[in-house]
Amino acid sequence: MSAAEAQRQQETRDEFHELVNMKPADLERWLETDESRAAGQHKDGGESTGHASGRRIVTILRAGREDLSDDDYAHMRKVVGYIRRHLAQQPSGDVRDTRWRHSLMNWGHDPLKG
Repeated sequence: MSAAEAQRQQETRDEFHELVNMKPADLERWLETDESRAAGQHKDGGESTGHASGRRIVTILRAGREDLSDDDYAHMRKVVGYIRRHLAQQPSGDVRDTRWRHSLMNWGHDPLKG
């Protein structure tokens, strides 16, 4: 691996861990809730994109750096992009029980955690 690729992977990991602020066990518990299953876009009535992403995020969070694949890094970049875009769309008022927050939580970010 080139030095540039190693640097890019490090930056990806740093951004991912900065934005994904839920611990794996907390995210797993959240993904078991009805609110989690209801949030996000559902293709053909199946699992939402964010819910599937949450399951993958748990796996990535539990993996060692040496176990991460190129696909994992691509997913980490997708997660970072999603969280940044959706944080920019924060609705006004109390967001505690909103689909906006629930969707972000499926992607591993709880906006109430600061």
